Parts: sequence; structure tokens; C-alpha cells
Amino acid sequence: MVSFNYPLTLQVVLALAIALVVSLFATPPVKKFAERIGAIDVPKDNRRVHKTPIPRLGGLAIFIGFIVSVVIFAEIDREIQGILVGALLIVTVGVVDDIIQLRAWQKFFAQIVAALIPVFHGVTIDLVSNPNIFGASDYLNLGFLAIPLTIIWIVGITNAVNLIDGLDGLAVGVSTISSLTMLVVALLVTADGNVALILAALAGACLGFMPYNLNPAKIFMGDTGALLLGYLLATMSILGLFKFYAIISFAVPFMALALPILDTSFAILRRVAKGQSPMTPDRGHLHHRLLDLGFSQKQAVFIIYLISGFLGMIAVIMTSSGQVRVVFTILAFVAIAACAWITLRGVRKNGESKNEASSKEGDDHEAD
Repeated sequence: MVSFNYPLTLQVVLALAIALVVSLFATPPVKKFAERIGAIDVPKDNRRVHKTPIPRLGGLAIFIGFIVSVVIFAEIDREIQGILVGALLIVTVGVVDDIIQLRAWQKFFAQIVAALIPVFHGVTIDLVSNPNIFGASDYLNLGFLAIPLTIIWIVGITNAVNLIDGLDGLAVGVSTISSLTMLVVALLVTADGNVALILAALAGACLGFMPYNLNPAKIFMGDTGALLLGYLLATMSILGLFKFYAIISFAVPFMALALPILDTSFAILRRVAKGQSPMTPDRGHLHHRLLDLGFSQKQAVFIIYLISGFLGMIAVIMTSSGQVRVVFTILAFVAIAACAWITLRGVRKNGESKNEASSKEGDDHEAD
């Protein structure tokens, strides 16, 4: 039987609800503020799929919803203090970038500083699973490598979420799924109430913003939101997953954040193979590929949601047992089956549309 801590579960629900409501009601005034100060995303190249200028800075509403809920429900210990101070720096840099567009090196430097803050507050990856199956120990103590590897993890995930922010509702939805995945693990496996409450606040803040960001988007979350979500997911994965090394291997945080990690990794490899800088933007991301296959924005986003949900369920399955494992295994198969069905249906429909267009073009030529 699955045992629930009902007082904690109630607090988690309330933390999620408060963050959702605050984020929901904070978004319209943030949108007006963005319009007033000129924080507008103007489509300038073929990578952007929107055709009209849209306000950004929506991540500010997510941050407001998140921080209000955390202050009300969570215990602000030394580690959480470090994470929140770093998050404040990330949001500040994001706001400035959404207004005047900082250079890449400036944002990168700020991300390293933001990563160092929680590190020096005790948020570090100290142990990982031993890849040597014949080794004497199941885990490796990283020692002096803990700090640089933690910084790489935080900065890497921060940028990974930012790079997948290419379609309406995509990054915020994937971040919601990742935070809910880690929330389930925190509730059912690690029993860490404080981590669960903070992840609930993060998920709720994302959900409150989503109605304004889903296609057709009324506001983008901008770098303010994308960098914030990546940063919080990275740091909370260290507290909620890596710290429980006796139960959970490195594969679990990887699976919880697999989609942005893999998409970014392939983007870097693709650009380097072409002799380009890893930071050079292109149209090779997963969402671009789905659009090129003929899927609409909504269909592409929904497919990626299903993939992310499937990977998240795998992460839960890896950490659970008994009824929980059975339930999430079934849900994972349902998710992948739905994804396959939607993909095949979309490809078939796109092929039929092309055939109809070709037939019509042929009839027009015959008429001439």
C-alpha cells in the first residue's frame, strides 16, 4: 500500500494553489509593465514562429507566484536561502536582458555567479552512482570535483530550459512536468516535505502563467522566466534527488530533465559538427523538426509534453515500488502510445494535404 502524509499533502496542494493564483493574477499587470517599458519580442528571423510583436517578461509573474508561496509554506534554511538569492540574481539579469538584450558572455557570467551562491550555501552534488559495476562502492565521492560539477549542472540546465523556449507554452509546460516529477519523488520516495513544498510552489507558478502563454500566446516568459525555471529545476534537483544518493541514482534527475538536456546536447553537437559556435541559433531543435513535419504549434507542443511526461514517469518508476510503480508504468505506456498515435496521425494528414495540393496543381495545369 502507498502511504501518504496527509498534513504534508494538504500543504503541498495549498502551496501549489497559492502560487497558481498569485501567478495567474500577476501576469496581466506584468504584461502591461512589459509593454510600457518596451520589453517586446519582435520577430526578426525564421526561427521565430510568431508573426507579431509580443510582450515578454512573463517570468516575473512566475517568480512572484513562486516566491509568495515559498515564503508562506517553506522553511527557509541555509540551502534554500542560497537558492533564493541566486534566483533573485537570475531574475534580475533576465529582466535586464528582456529589456535591453545582454550579450551572451554577460548572461553566462551572471549564471556562474548565481550558481556559486547556492554552492557556497551547501547545495552541491557530493556523490554520484559509480559507473564501474565491478567497483567496490556503489557511489563515488566527488571530493574537490563537487563544486565545479555542481556549477556545470546548474548552468547547463539553466541554459537547456532557455534553449527549448521556442514555441508557445513549450518551456513552461516542460518545466511544469519536470517539477511535478520531482514533486512526486519527494512525496513518495524521499519524504522531504520542504523540497516538496518548494517544487509545488514552482509547479503552481508555472500553471498560473500557462493560460497566457499557450498558443496563441498573449505574453512570453522571456529570459526572465526561462532562466529562472532552469535554475530552480537544477538547484532543486540537487536537494530533492542527488542528496538522496542511497535511494536514487544519477539517472533519475537526468530522466526528470531529459528532454531539455538531450535537445541542448544535440544542438551543441550539431553546431560543432558544422564548425559553428555552440551558441549559434538554428532551426534544428525538436520543436522545429516537428513543425517541419507539418505539425501545428499546438500539436508539436502536445507531443513534446507527452514525451516529457513519459520520461518523468520513468524517473518515478525508477524510484518507486509496488502499486506506485505499476500505476506509473501503465501511465508511461499510455503516454508513449498517445504520442505515437498523434505523430502518425499528423504525418498521415500532412501527407494527404500535400497529395491534395499536388493534385489540385496538376488540375490547374491541365485547365491551362
